[in-house]
Amino acid sequence: MCVHCPLEMNRRGFLLAAGTAAIAAQLQVFDFASTLLANEVPQQHNGPLVSVGFALREQGGRWWPAGTTEMLKDIRAQYEKILSDAANELGVRLDIMPELMKDGSAYVERIKKTLPDGQILMALDLGQWKPVFKALENRGEIPTIVYANLSFHRGPDRRELERYAGESGIYFGATADVNWLKYAMRMHKTLWRVKRRPMRILTCPGDGYDDTFKQVAESEEMRAIADFYMKVATEVIEPSEVDILNAVKHYLTIRRLIREGGYDGVRVRGKLCLDGGWGCLALSRLLDEGIPAACENDLTAAECQFLTLSLFDLPGLMGNPTADTVNNWYIISHCTSATRLEGIHKAYRAPFLIRDLHNTGGGVCPMVAWPKGRPATVMVDAKRIGTGHVRANTDDMAQPPSGGCRTSVALSLDGITDALRGPAHGRHPWCVLTDIKRPYAAYCKLAGIKLTDLAGDQIAMSSQFRGHNWGDGVVIV
Repeated sequence: MCVHCPLEMNRRGFLLAAGTAAIAAQLQVFDFASTLLANEVPQQHNGPLVSVGFALREQGGRWWPAGTTEMLKDIRAQYEKILSDAANELGVRLDIMPELMKDGSAYVERIKKTLPDGQILMALDLGQWKPVFKALENRGEIPTIVYANLSFHRGPDRRELERYAGESGIYFGATADVNWLKYAMRMHKTLWRVKRRPMRILTCPGDGYDDTFKQVAESEEMRAIADFYMKVATEVIEPSEVDILNAVKHYLTIRRLIREGGYDGVRVRGKLCLDGGWGCLALSRLLDEGIPAACENDLTAAECQFLTLSLFDLPGLMGNPTADTVNNWYIISHCTSATRLEGIHKAYRAPFLIRDLHNTGGGVCPMVAWPKGRPATVMVDAKRIGTGHVRANTDDMAQPPSGGCRTSVALSLDGITDALRGPAHGRHPWCVLTDIKRPYAAYCKLAGIKLTDLAGDQIAMSSQFRGHNWGDGVVIV
């Protein structure tokens, strides 16, 4: 199973297929109640067009891949199914050339007519690299992924491959994990969304917010969501039931405004943020549903949220950075952590308390305990990333006497010898509970983004090519 391919049948699709009423009875406390946003069902006709060409011989033989002619047909069929299933899941329009690429001429003419948003060249045969190189030579500005599965080694083809692999906008994915192609499709979809238009982020509260809030009447859904948090929380400490219902009402208000305005996400301020804390539960829940939701009006954090959600289905925690210099830990602290830290479609939910905002007696904040010992990734912005491990969490930093916001995560960061000089002091870094550096670097290679580590050094992923000047760098899966 590819750990970076979050495309299995998910709760969202299951709900849509089975009907919400029946599922509500099974899930009891409405741990589903608000995931059915209008834009969550992929629209096939609106998605990016991705072309696919197969470089594979027709006749069987003792070559890579070895097998009979029928076996080669079966190999192609297996790949086509993986690609088609992923495209259907993501709303990608897939154009698979029926004929094999042969010398590559017909494929090049095809993409000149179809003008795809991206392409995947299936370089599956040790002796069929010339059509791949022809397609690369004529790709123009089309973002291109070359997939290989034990189908290259030494010789002139290898040298030509290394030359193209160094170009910006080309990613060479060589792996025996065929399910990695699902992530390749995600990279194309995400890049298309980024290039198509800027993110549309709703700012709350804004004009009309209070009127919409008044229109949101108490309902079974509101009560069910409040009951869910009161039942699932390890403990509800300061907030009353009325407080929690009020926080859920703000969530429903924000959700309605996102849906009606066709927004990609939200950023909050004022009473929903530091002046009241009434948006903390809403942001946590929206992140759990896969919606970018940033505090303190932070657009950079919202951009990072969009990228990890779009590429990996991973929510997380944006927060204020501080340090534990005794243990050399970098700490991120805020009041809006997601709880589905392993992925929005995964069953795991991190334990949490329900607290007020900063011991003020107001607001409703999930106080989430991130699992210790697990790998994590910190993003300062879309171009700066680092990895580490969770060493301490909210349970180890009791309030009082500890400062910080309600959720605090302490990390030992790779390559950072002085946490006091750690990244992004004065900004809001974004943290997710998985090491995503390699697959995220693959996306950056495809997108032409120069990616650096937390110390500011360009990330070089392949020891095989390290030390060679490859422009934006070469990344091999």
